[in-house]
Amino acid sequence: MDRPLLQPTDRGLWCEAGGFHVDPWRPVEVAVVTHAHADHAASGCGRYITAAPGAGLLSARVRGADGEVPEIEPREYDEPFDVGGVRLSLHPAGHTLGSAQVRIEAPNASPDRNGGVWVVTGDYRPSPEAHAPNTTCAPFEAVTCDTLLTESTFGLPIYRWRDPAVIAEEMNEWWRANAAGERTSVIFAYALGKAQRVLSMLDASIGPIGLHGAVDTLVGVYREAGVTLPATQHANRDNATEFKGRGVIIAPPSTDGTPWLRRFKGKHGSRTAFASGWMAVRGRRRWRSADKGFVVSDHADWEGLLATVRATGASRVGVTHGYAEQVSRYLREVGAGNGPIESFVVPTRYEGEPADSGEADS
Repeated sequence: MDRPLLQPTDRGLWCEAGGFHVDPWRPVEVAVVTHAHADHAASGCGRYITAAPGAGLLSARVRGADGEVPEIEPREYDEPFDVGGVRLSLHPAGHTLGSAQVRIEAPNASPDRNGGVWVVTGDYRPSPEAHAPNTTCAPFEAVTCDTLLTESTFGLPIYRWRDPAVIAEEMNEWWRANAAGERTSVIFAYALGKAQRVLSMLDASIGPIGLHGAVDTLVGVYREAGVTLPATQHANRDNATEFKGRGVIIAPPSTDGTPWLRRFKGKHGSRTAFASGWMAVRGRRRWRSADKGFVVSDHADWEGLLATVRATGASRVGVTHGYAEQVSRYLREVGAGNGPIESFVVPTRYEGEPADSGEADS
């Protein structure tokens, strides 16, 4: 094989041998999509291939302005299939419902620097907390490969996630204290993935749980896929009094300060919190003037990233999204635990989780 199996182009990662792109950022003929977040699933593609559990989410995100649903080909996890003569399979990424890693096997199967088995992680979240797993999607599974292309959204040693069970307890105690003071609780979270993870952490016995319309629609897709979540209501003007002073509202960050959100204030106002991996950095806790920050992330932290590199056994690692330069240099100089490893940066138009975007995937 003269050229690498996957090549960066102005439309995203391109597999010439199979005639498809992985997570393109512009319309292409054939798109293999890791998950439905906007920076991985471009609208207007001719054909989409994605993991079956996430097909409903992808359909909701890429349908045309006229409501027309494009061709979406769902594939079961771990099921090999061919595209243009190239063998692929999709494997759980632990990021959102239906999120997948893409395993691609070069036609010549030679494990040289250009061929062999490649794995594109997309966004992923290893789950070492076996006693408190994420129940909103299939758990991450490391896939053996020759070349690994990994995200690095939180690829610095300062990002080390705490036990989600502890975070959930803190979140519910915060809500409980607010309710005791007749203050409505508001948690800002990205509508797809993060909001559902936050919802799964809440104790519905404390009070009613209200959802912004954008969150409510996607929670419905999760429920249809068989994900068990606490009872909720679509929060609106008709039921606003039910949430005032005792309920919790989950809403996108863009609703902060809007008339829609102000209608739910309790007798003594409301308290706001932001759920994001960026809350691990103290300065970020004042972002958007939220009263509280909860470290809830759907991405690999520093230890998770290095553990994934080790588990795959990859001899080459391409790094993209976020701290790509820093992680790639670290792997070349130090490695992931077994000595230095060949590493390179994969260009991208996206950062993985822009810290200054209220609608960022976090």
